[in-house]
Amino acid sequence: MRIKQLSLFIENKPGTLNNVCRVLKENDINICTLSLADTEQFGIMRLLIHDWENAKEVLENAGFVANVTEVLALPVADHPGGLAYLLEILDENKINIEYMYAFSYGKGDKAIMVFRFENPDKALEVLSEKGIDTIKNIDLFI
Repeated sequence: MRIKQLSLFIENKPGTLNNVCRVLKENDINICTLSLADTEQFGIMRLLIHDWENAKEVLENAGFVANVTEVLALPVADHPGGLAYLLEILDENKINIEYMYAFSYGKGDKAIMVFRFENPDKALEVLSEKGIDTIKNIDLFI
């Protein structure tokens, strides 16, 4: 199942991250997990938020540029080689990963990784064939 992710384009300067978090706090919106990638002048802050539609609206009203993308959250065995196993399956099937990041906590003996695939339909098909289920939105935000 695909999960909606917010991507914010932000300036790389002191206070910008705090401004994003303050706006969310003032609107009682909790961040489930995030990733930040930057260049010298700008960055991309990727957020998983349960009420992403409300978050997008309040962030845009505060002057931020927010885009919505679809990602997959996958359980990965939390032991040496767990991620390598999953990556081998994707590599064997020539599935390109645009980016990925770790989730802030695991569930049981599994870690959670968030993936943005070039071809999410093919990724879902291959993962399903291999018995690897995605984490559903409802499970992610419990």
